[in-house]
Amino acid sequence: MRMSGGVEWAVHCCVVLTDVERPVPAATLAKLHDVSMTYLAKQMQALARADLVRSVQGKAGGYVLTRSPDDITVLDVVLAIEGPEPQFVCTEIRQRGPLGTPPEDCRTACPVAKAMLKAEAAWRGALKEVSIGDLVREVDRSSGKDALATIRAWFGGDAA
Repeated sequence: MRMSGGVEWAVHCCVVLTDVERPVPAATLAKLHDVSMTYLAKQMQALARADLVRSVQGKAGGYVLTRSPDDITVLDVVLAIEGPEPQFVCTEIRQRGPLGTPPEDCRTACPVAKAMLKAEAAWRGALKEVSIGDLVREVDRSSGKDALATIRAWFGGDAA
């Protein structure tokens, strides 16, 4: 399954927004990740619509998580960015063409659709099991225990 780059960006933003002392502007998040500010802002707006982050207005504005990182799953972020629709949509190709199966003979879901939807359910289930908090703990193990502290310090300095 292919997801937009916005999913990766949004998950990374949620990870770095854990334990921030003040709201972080989208421009600062874009600079940190070296990504397009305009595109990142759209992802942050989608996260805000899904109530995963809150937008704080004003000179000291930016984004903060709305709840504990342990209460936000990677699936929550994916659904906020990509939407709840299934990634696979069966078009009943078996009914097309000169040898297509008549619709009245298609009483059950297509085996291809069944397999794809089963895989998607497993994929969504796996993402639901991983929280932003889990990712934060993994960052601490895989990128150095001070990685996120260094980012928070950078946010507090002249990052903008």
